Amino acid sequence: MTDMPSAIFKPAGKRRWLILAAALATIVLAVVLWPAGDDAKGRYLTEDAATGGLVVTISANGTLQPIHSVDVGSELSGTLEAVLADDNDRVRKGQVIARLDTSKLQDAVVKSRAALAQAEATVAESRANLARLRHVAALSGGKVPSQSELETAEATSQRAVANEASARATLKTDETNITKATIRSPIDGVVLIRKVEVGQTVVAAMTTPVLFTIAEDLTKMELDVKVDEADVAAVRLGQPASFTVAAWPKRTFPATINRVGIGSTVTDNVVTYKTVLDVANDDLALRPGMTASARIVTARRDNVLLVPNAALRFVPPTGAEAAPAGSVVSRLIPRPPRSAPQKLKAAAGASQLWVLRDGQPVAVAVETGVSDGKRTEITGGELKAGMAVITDYQEAAK
Repeated sequence: MTDMPSAIFKPAGKRRWLILAAALATIVLAVVLWPAGDDAKGRYLTEDAATGGLVVTISANGTLQPIHSVDVGSELSGTLEAVLADDNDRVRKGQVIARLDTSKLQDAVVKSRAALAQAEATVAESRANLARLRHVAALSGGKVPSQSELETAEATSQRAVANEASARATLKTDETNITKATIRSPIDGVVLIRKVEVGQTVVAAMTTPVLFTIAEDLTKMELDVKVDEADVAAVRLGQPASFTVAAWPKRTFPATINRVGIGSTVTDNVVTYKTVLDVANDDLALRPGMTASARIVTARRDNVLLVPNAALRFVPPTGAEAAPAGSVVSRLIPRPPRSAPQKLKAAAGASQLWVLRDGQPVAVAVETGVSDGKRTEITGGELKAGMAVITDYQEAAK
C-alpha cells in the first residue's frame, strides 16, 4: 500500500512538467517567430546627420554668341561689281570687302560738277550786274537806277549764291556716294556670314540690306541663357558657372555671370530672364549659335551640418495600434504614436524634423539654410552630427 501514492502521482507530475514544457516552448516560439523590432508594425528608416560640403546650382539653356558682331550693309542701291570676302575670312578694319558698280555714280558726279560751274557763273554775273548798278547810282546821285532795280539786282545775286551752295552740296553728296560704293569692314574680325554674290542687285529702301555679318573676336564669347523666374533671385553678378555643348560632350567649359536681365520674356506661359555669361574661347572650340546647357553655382558651403530633404518632410504616421503595455511583445516592438505629435514651438523661419530615440520618434526644431534639392544645410537648433534623423516609415509586410 505504501507504493500506491507514488505510482499514482508520478504520471501526474510527468504530465505537469509536459504541460509546463509545452507552454514554455509556445512562448519561445512566439518570441522567435513574432516579427522582431520595428518589423512588427513597421519600421522607421533613418539616416545620420553629417557634416560636409554643399554646392547649390541652377540649370539654364541658351546659345553662344560673339560679344561684338556687326551687320555690314550698303546705303546705296546698285549692282555688286566685286565681293572680296568669304565666310571664315579674317578681315581688318578698313579692308575692302565688296564694291558696287559706280558707273551711274560717276555720271552723277560729272553732272553735279557741271551744275556747280553753271551756278558759279551765275553768281559772277549777278555780282557784276549789281556792282554796275551801284556805280551808276553813285554817279547820278541816286537818280538812276531806281531803288526797286537795285533791290532786284541784290536779290538776284543772293539767289545765285544760294544756288551755288546747293550745287556744291550736291556734288559733295555724289562724290561721297562713290566712296560708299566701296564697302569696307568696320572692325577687325571674322566673317561669319556672307549673304551676297557678284552681280547681285542691292536695293537700299526703308532698311539697309545686310551683306556680311562680322564677329570682332571669337576668343571671347558670351552665353545667353534663360533663367526661370523661380531661380533668378539667386543669380548674382560674378557667380561661377559651367556649361556643356553637344559638339564636346565630354568637356565642361567655365563661365562667369556678367549680366542679369531685368526685363522678362514669356514663352508658353513660362517667364524667364535673359542672363549673360562671359566665356573664354582661346582654342576656338566654341562657335556662335551653339546650344549650351549651363549650371550656375548660386551657393557654396563647406563643413556644414547636412540632412536629407526627406527628413524635413517626414511626419510620423497616425492611428497605429499599440501592443499591451509591459508585455514581451510591447518591449520588442516600437510603435508609432496613436495620434500625430504636436509640433515644437519654434521661432519664425525654423523647421522641424524627427530623430529616433529608444525606438520612438522625437521632434527636434532646427533652422535651415540652403538646399541642393537632395540635402539641406542646418544652421541652428538641437540637431548634432551623428543623430539618426527619420526619413520615412515603412509598413510591415502583411
